[in-house]
Amino acid sequence: MELKATSLGKRLAQHPYDRAVILNAGVKVAGDRHEYLIPFNQLLAIECKRGLVWGEMEFLLADKKVVRLHGTEWSETQRFYHHLNERWNNWSKEMSEVAAGVLSEQLALIAGRIEQKKWLTRKQISGLQQQLQQAFTALPVPTSRLHEFDNCRELWQQCQAWLNDIEGRRTQHNQAYTDAMLTEYAAFFEQVETSPLNPAQARAVVNGEHALLVLAGAGSGKTSVLVARAGWLLARGEAAPEQILLLAFGRQAAQEMDDRIRERLYTEEITARTFHALALHIIQQGSKKVPQVSELESDTPARLALLTEAWCSQCSEKKAQAKGWRQWLEEEMEWNVPEGNFWENAALQRRIAPRLDRWIGLMRMQGGTQSEMIASAPEEVRDLFSKRIKLMAPLLKAWKTALKEENAVDFSGLIHQAIHVLDKGKFISPWKHILVDEFQDISPQRAALLAALRKQNSQTTLFAVGDDWQAIYRFSGAQLSLTTAFHDYFGEGDLCALDTTYRFNTRIGDVANRFIQQNPWQLAKPLNSLTAGDKHAVTLLAQDQLDALLDKLSGYATPEDRILLLARYHHGKPESLDKAATRWPKLQIDFMTIHASKGQQADYVIVLGLQDGQDGFPAPARESIMEQALLPQPEDFPDAEERRLLYVALTRARKRVWLLFDKENPSRFVDILKSLDVPQARKP
Repeated sequence: MELKATSLGKRLAQHPYDRAVILNAGVKVAGDRHEYLIPFNQLLAIECKRGLVWGEMEFLLADKKVVRLHGTEWSETQRFYHHLNERWNNWSKEMSEVAAGVLSEQLALIAGRIEQKKWLTRKQISGLQQQLQQAFTALPVPTSRLHEFDNCRELWQQCQAWLNDIEGRRTQHNQAYTDAMLTEYAAFFEQVETSPLNPAQARAVVNGEHALLVLAGAGSGKTSVLVARAGWLLARGEAAPEQILLLAFGRQAAQEMDDRIRERLYTEEITARTFHALALHIIQQGSKKVPQVSELESDTPARLALLTEAWCSQCSEKKAQAKGWRQWLEEEMEWNVPEGNFWENAALQRRIAPRLDRWIGLMRMQGGTQSEMIASAPEEVRDLFSKRIKLMAPLLKAWKTALKEENAVDFSGLIHQAIHVLDKGKFISPWKHILVDEFQDISPQRAALLAALRKQNSQTTLFAVGDDWQAIYRFSGAQLSLTTAFHDYFGEGDLCALDTTYRFNTRIGDVANRFIQQNPWQLAKPLNSLTAGDKHAVTLLAQDQLDALLDKLSGYATPEDRILLLARYHHGKPESLDKAATRWPKLQIDFMTIHASKGQQADYVIVLGLQDGQDGFPAPARESIMEQALLPQPEDFPDAEERRLLYVALTRARKRVWLLFDKENPSRFVDILKSLDVPQARKP
């Protein structure tokens, strides 16, 4: 069927198109010089209009173009329009069935990825949007028309929901899954620990992401969550005991975890390991060797003696190197170095020995050749670091020679070897689920071991529990960004926070939380307390009031109450404790450094030594070029790690904290604490 403009209409309209022809599945409009073919699958609407004299037709296309035909006789225009419209509608109805089939197929594919009683990970829905968009290109009608068809409308809305808000749909599914699991396993969550798990703890346990960071603030029950997670995997049948790997950073922590699992899960088949024990196991299984860990690792005096002897030999045998060492110690370390054969000076030997030990440890942890270490150092210290590491080379050689003579390896060597065994495929990881305690203490070397394990099986989940607010071990190689930028290193996943502390009161929490979060690099998280605490739960007090404070405590503290004195350094132990056994015989008083107190708690905490200066708190920066080059880069915020150290000290207390400061030379933390409304008392 054809529609043509009248002769007069054609002449007056002066339009490029003056006739239209209905095709099998489209319409062609044409003029003397132009022709436009419009397939039905590009047509959005047809409009028939009446002008003053002639008819007019408009064809609205999918690319928002409008093609018009003018100057046609009105009755002919109407007849052509009705015939074309009927053809187009019949075609559209037929094509809507095809479109409905495509949309239904896509929704079925999505449903195939989703199990109602399974967590939906980001990885499971990765590529889903691309899949949908590709499927939409195969639709026989423009997507903007799908809402017109009863058989397509709801299907299209569902597809659009996944396309436009895929994360929202995933979240919705996972919330429903979590709620269902908390209901179905309510008895498990009530009984798995001595106290029922709170909602935040239980939600962390059932989270099924492949990389999950659980931020566990001080006293928030991180061990309970780790034990419950292992129990949950067993209860759900998601893992056999031998497929669960629990990792801790020290033997004592691993032993405590083992005891807790035996007590609460009634199994001895799950064993917590240290990273070094894990590395040893991998090497034994993968290479059929049984590496011997060097006795030097546990014998500090022997280790220091070995390095001191190697240093003395180096300086006495090579004048150029002795000169280099003198320059290093005087110019960079600002030490007073004796004239002549300075390396023979016993006091200097005692002073430098722990430094040599530390630097060798960092070099061993870094691994690689000298040139690789130099290349990886920050550019601003690279040249000087190059000179320093060349001076250290003979000591590193002496260390390796001692290991060879002992036919043993050191701790760093264990992990390097284990990674090599994994990379070569000589050991295949049996673990589907890796659970790591105190994750904020992880070093790049340990992170590389985790990565090598997970590389073997992309389905291996990493359940990391830690607290970036308590990251205080950078000096031993811990890298904070492995926690604060967790998913950059370990892949897409989730982050959740345990929001309730069972240790300290709201007042201690408020001061500690506001103090630590002044550093914008720290991850923000809620941490609520169950008890209120009054304004004096955290108090500033002059350090000459320690005896008076202990006198007062002896009046009301019970024999069961633990009193913990904390200092920045070992030598900060107060003389008052020498008379404690007789002056305050009923008080249970302990002293330790703040670093050693990690994981401890007490009813009352007394923080000592808030003063400025060389032995001050915060400690002045004393890193040599070796530390600057080999340790992870610190965040750009004043006293960042020292702040975290004070946070750890504050959060050891259940009831009250006193912060003892030097009135004549106070720590700069004192003014910060005062700005947080911490009161200062003249006397206890």
